[in-house]
Amino acid sequence: MNEQFRNPSDAASHAERLDRLAEVAVRVGLGLKPGQELVMTAPLDAVPLVRRITEHAYKAGASLVTTLFSDEEATLMRFRHGRDEGFDAASAWLYEGMAAAFKNGAARLAVVGENPSLLAKEDPEKVSRANRARSKAYMPALNMIAGFDVNWTIVSAATPAWAKAVFPGDPEDVAVSKLWHAIFSASRVDAPDPIAAWEKHNANLQARTRMLNEKNYAALHFQGPGTDLRVGLAEAHEWNGGSAKAKNGVVCNANIPTEEVFTTPHKDRVDGYVTSTKPLSYNGTLIEDIQVTFEGGRIVNAKARTGEAVLNKVLDTDEGSRRLGEVALVPFSSPISQSGLLFFNTLFDENASSHIALGQAYSKCIRGGGGMSEEELASHGANKSLIHIDWMIGSDKVDVDGITQDGTPEPLMRGGEWVA
Repeated sequence: MNEQFRNPSDAASHAERLDRLAEVAVRVGLGLKPGQELVMTAPLDAVPLVRRITEHAYKAGASLVTTLFSDEEATLMRFRHGRDEGFDAASAWLYEGMAAAFKNGAARLAVVGENPSLLAKEDPEKVSRANRARSKAYMPALNMIAGFDVNWTIVSAATPAWAKAVFPGDPEDVAVSKLWHAIFSASRVDAPDPIAAWEKHNANLQARTRMLNEKNYAALHFQGPGTDLRVGLAEAHEWNGGSAKAKNGVVCNANIPTEEVFTTPHKDRVDGYVTSTKPLSYNGTLIEDIQVTFEGGRIVNAKARTGEAVLNKVLDTDEGSRRLGEVALVPFSSPISQSGLLFFNTLFDENASSHIALGQAYSKCIRGGGGMSEEELASHGANKSLIHIDWMIGSDKVDVDGITQDGTPEPLMRGGEWVA
């Protein structure tokens, strides 16, 4: 394990680091503007961080901060005692309200820290039905997020259940402390000047995206143990990474932390087979050792060592759920990878490894995509789905070639590292 995670500096107290993370969330993650509303979601265990974020949001000029809290115990009560027909229901009124807030210019912030195995022992059919109902209800708001209509970001809070999953051999208080230190380090709040550290990091990511956009590859070819996958890229695709300007003109970092550069695959041009290199924590279910085969862009065979039933339910969500909406490149030397930790949390684990995402594509990754209709986006190869689920396929044993427009392969990554 990297020393920065094992023996963090005592130069700043936990309270000071928590305050720095909140400031990064508001200033770097959201780029919140004076007069803007903020809609935040968070687990109950994240109250201390939420309060710090709320304070910094008002200091930045927020007109109103509204936080919706979730409770994992209440979620379990639903699965154990709820009526069967209730699993096809979702709070449409709530998601309609969130979509209305975004239409009126509100920013979006999600604080995550869920138990990776919360629903592992629950009925996969009920889990699938509940997820599908929520996805349908959330779609109007999700479309605005995926389309970057508003500035938004995701940050993490260490919670007891999550911490025990990452550090199973430690007492709960020790595990939570270790996880907080890992979050602080990965989020660059341990730097003397976190805001300046993020400016430098964003510049490095944007330099990488410029190189990839100049190359304008037709496809990427991933090769490694259990993996031989060709991912065709969408027509007029555009690489993104680090901070970006939303349609409302606000520059934001959608993920804190982030180490990726990403773009849109062509939904019909993915072929071959691929094996996951890290577990996928999906809505309380841990899905491990995923192996899938693509033909003509569509997954035709899928299996997993654990969580296979949930995986297959996810793949049956809709027509687009068996196709890709994102491909991202992350070097094995990323700080999150080098920590040696498996976070069981996609926000972190996807930034330790190159990855792909099932489902909805980002319109911002198509040149001019923000002004295109769904039909125009589809004609460029962008996928549409109720879901967007990232899972990790990169490691120090995986090579990536960029395939030029004339079909020539060029070394892009070797052993998980950039060639140039």
